[in-house]
Amino acid sequence: MKHCFHLTLILTVLLLCTSDINAQDYILGEGDVLTVSVYDQPDLKSTVRISGDGMISLPLIGQVHATGQSVDQLSHKIETRLADGYLINPHVTIFIDEFRNLKVTILGGIISPGLYELKGQTTLLELISKAGGLTEDAANEAIIRRNTSNNKEGKTVINIDLNELMEKGQISKNITIINGDNIYIPKKKEYYITGEVKSPNAYTYQEGITVIQALTKAGGFSDKAAPSRIKIIRTIDGKEQLLKNVHMDERVQPNDVIVVPESYF
Repeated sequence: MKHCFHLTLILTVLLLCTSDINAQDYILGEGDVLTVSVYDQPDLKSTVRISGDGMISLPLIGQVHATGQSVDQLSHKIETRLADGYLINPHVTIFIDEFRNLKVTILGGIISPGLYELKGQTTLLELISKAGGLTEDAANEAIIRRNTSNNKEGKTVINIDLNELMEKGQISKNITIINGDNIYIPKKKEYYITGEVKSPNAYTYQEGITVIQALTKAGGFSDKAAPSRIKIIRTIDGKEQLLKNVHMDERVQPNDVIVVPESYF
């Protein structure tokens, strides 16, 4: 995958397409500065910073808990409070003036892995770009471990197909990174084909690929091949084992070595 070229091209397009979406997805936290406006009520406009206890203070309604919510959720909460004896059908808009610093970790197949402190709203592609881009041996997957109170273990795992994001430009995959996220880019899995094929080489592993599909990627058999005597060298429990007379519909495993021997005749 031509990561560097596609990252530059796709990132530019996605930044233009997703800024409004991500602003709504962003989860508010301590230190964010908000401008809260109420339609047709200029006296109620306020610029506030979310305090250490997660609160903001607004005219008429006083203290409102803001952390852990999206902009839409907080807007709805304020509208409900204002509608309770103060205004008829209030319409609240919130603009984020300043974002707090986010601390996230990105490791694995990335050029500059480590802990990053990010100023404000950041998407997955922006973080990958800030970390120097993907390495040549990076897999087409990002694994994000995210703190959440909805999971008994306190973590939610999000899997992102980087091929769909970077090659196909699927905006929905370019999720907003939140404070405390741990992102891991695994190394790509490979299998190897040697012997009497047209293009013996290492190939990127794909889940469910069969021997015949793998051999097709290698250009098929050479004129000297013995298709009935294909072998696979496979590591099982740390030990190499030799599988003989392998069928064409055998599923390939990561790190398999497919050997196509020469015909006796």
